Amino acid sequence: MSPEHEYNFDGLVGPSHNFAGLSLGNVASTGNVARTSNPKEAALQGLKKMRGLSKMGYRQAVLPPHERPHIPTLKKLGFSGTDAQIIEAAARTAPHLLAAVSSASAMWAANAATISSAAHTADGKTHFTPANLASMFHRAIEPEMTGNILKRIFACPDHFTHHNPLPTGLQFGDEGAANHTRLRANSSSPGLEVFVYGMAAFDKQKPRPAKYPARQTLEASQAIARLHGLSHQNAIFLQQNPNIIDAGVFHNDVISVGNENCFFFHQDAFQDSAKFQKDVRTRLPEIRFIEVPRDAVTVKDAVSTYLFNTQLLSDPDNPQHMRLIAPMECKENSRVHAYLENLLEQNTPIKDVSYIDVRESMRNGGGPACLRLRVLLNAAAKSSINPRVFLDDSLFHDLCYWVEKHYREELSPEDLADPNLLTECRTALDELTQIMELGSLYEFQSG
Repeated sequence: MSPEHEYNFDGLVGPSHNFAGLSLGNVASTGNVARTSNPKEAALQGLKKMRGLSKMGYRQAVLPPHERPHIPTLKKLGFSGTDAQIIEAAARTAPHLLAAVSSASAMWAANAATISSAAHTADGKTHFTPANLASMFHRAIEPEMTGNILKRIFACPDHFTHHNPLPTGLQFGDEGAANHTRLRANSSSPGLEVFVYGMAAFDKQKPRPAKYPARQTLEASQAIARLHGLSHQNAIFLQQNPNIIDAGVFHNDVISVGNENCFFFHQDAFQDSAKFQKDVRTRLPEIRFIEVPRDAVTVKDAVSTYLFNTQLLSDPDNPQHMRLIAPMECKENSRVHAYLENLLEQNTPIKDVSYIDVRESMRNGGGPACLRLRVLLNAAAKSSINPRVFLDDSLFHDLCYWVEKHYREELSPEDLADPNLLTECRTALDELTQIMELGSLYEFQSG
């Protein structure tokens, strides 16, 4: 079997990045509503994160942002006239809708899709299913564009299979890779795909959260496993603890993270953690579980610092050693920082922690792991992809210059009513497609 290596495809923060507090159940998002954002700083923080990981030896690539404000959605909702008139009318009569179609939430690429390794699928290809994001209106307008981007980048049918998003409806709510991870012994061996769900939609006798929505359903996870041609041997379904969803753990990647043969999670993360660990050990004896006790780190601390929305990465020079890429908030919380310092002294695969600044993303509800979509690629599959999406010195500098040229340093809720913002965003995206050699990707482009 050809070795598959992990590539982090990070979402590039869009020029309309703002704090609208649209995500029910995401404590950081709703807690920072109406603050003035800094789109330029947000995008540069994301690029510096990518650059830092690339310099450490990790394989790094870029996903472009979506067009925002999204005028086609406002037209579907009955607004008419010129684009400027549509924005003016929406700002005056339905500012909540204008905020929704202006969200730069596609930056959180962990929600873009679920991806299955070619080593696990029936046809031996990497499978992609864009998340339908059905639980939140501002995100439910993303799947079509997400699918177009993935098909443009992962275009070779010899290596990649693309599926449509699941049917809409809360019974098949799907939030993508934020509720999915892969475990394996090494880069040359198949492993397990772990699907984490919040509720069984059609079985109301099973536990479910009471306060906040369960955004991922068992039925959606099972459907994706079928679409991707996974077997019972390489797919496991695990229920999140409903109580922690009500505590603000809106996605599984806020309470656990997995990499290779290591799974790092909170004691209160799952409904039946003991059974899960037993099932995984039966299929993957090499697995190392790191369970964080609630006495050391509370769920509240985990949510406020995004301890588990870290990236858990194998050292490029020593795959048996792993590094956490953690937000600065983990270092600034005394209990979380103390736990991590103690963890590094224990006999676990995690040997290092690197702290990074992604505060603009954190304030809007997404940490380091939210910003990236993990894709396993063998050498042949990687060589079929347009090289201009992979981050190198040239692309990094071009993107930084592009951000400095086009992005605002301040964006308030009132600024969303400015029709010039649409023009600025479209001009920026048109230039981005040339920088990344993506062709005509957006609806406003004519050719």
